[in-house]
Amino acid sequence: MTNKTCLIFCNCGAGIISDEKKDELSEAFKPLGVDIYELHDLCAFSLNEKDFLHNLDKDYDKTLIAACYPRAIKNMFEQNGVQLSNYEVFNFREAGAEQITAELSGKIEEKQDETFYEIKKTDLKVPAWYPIIDKSRCTLCGQCARFCVFGVYSYNKKSLEVVNPLSCKNNCPACGRTCPASAIIFPRLPENSALSGAEPTGEKTSGNDQKGNLFVMLNERNNARRNIFKQGAFQQAEEEKKRALEELKNSFKNPKNDA
Repeated sequence: MTNKTCLIFCNCGAGIISDEKKDELSEAFKPLGVDIYELHDLCAFSLNEKDFLHNLDKDYDKTLIAACYPRAIKNMFEQNGVQLSNYEVFNFREAGAEQITAELSGKIEEKQDETFYEIKKTDLKVPAWYPIIDKSRCTLCGQCARFCVFGVYSYNKKSLEVVNPLSCKNNCPACGRTCPASAIIFPRLPENSALSGAEPTGEKTSGNDQKGNLFVMLNERNNARRNIFKQGAFQQAEEEKKRALEELKNSFKNPKNDA
């Protein structure tokens, strides 16, 4: 299929954009002349329906993705083992429908006479809320794993992994706020920040560079930790963790009211 392109439109279930904007995007995408797959939603599909995404990679030469921050999607795919060989992400958190549609149109080499539009819903029965590790920034300090009380992470000094993603408490980003390197991402977090996938401010450092200079790494880590305390992020994380634990206790008492 020469130059055949598809568009994945993430109909995010987390409310990071309004229903009105999602409807506007859907209508704006239809004249693009490509096959469109509206997924409810991409976080869930990358975790629970990877085969569908892998089949798209077989059927199309290029996959365009209208979703949230590119950094969040890239690391989410890597963490969940999603293999798309040629894709590009367009951020609908910050850009309007007109801008995104224009950018997408410029990436389509051969347009179809008619648009195929399919809505796909996940079989996942719980919200796809879970942390994503940006391993290019992670220093393996283990702060997130020690702070988490839900058994989401597996950690030792050589490895940090998300092993129980759906054990994470919905809408609790507390562990990520304690990360001194801004290496934890929650794509479904409504705020527009490094914690939801925006590029962190300041210079990036790769894991290899950090290992090559231990003293620089430790100094950066300590400075970042001091900044966290100054900004009140750790206090906010403690409050979010406490709230999540309280909600979990209430869910055991009233299972039907669980979020």
